[in-house]
Amino acid sequence: MLEKVINALANQLEVSPDRITAETNIFEDLGADSLDVAELIMEMEEELGIIITDETIHSFVTVGDVASFLEEMTA
Repeated sequence: MLEKVINALANQLEVSPDRITAETNIFEDLGADSLDVAELIMEMEEELGIIITDETIHSFVTVGDVASFLEEMTA
């Protein structure tokens, strides 16, 4: 799941996936904004067939946060 999130963010933000790890801060390290995160979440929802609430989205800080949450939702 981590690789899926890394690749999605790399494509969306036009950065090298090599720059992204589980500890990467989505906002500070990648320069993403809330719209970028919303787009990532919409992509993951569609791909995985899940729904993620706005409250949950606001708790995401690192790439690992997103991947861990998605793993829990799809387990």
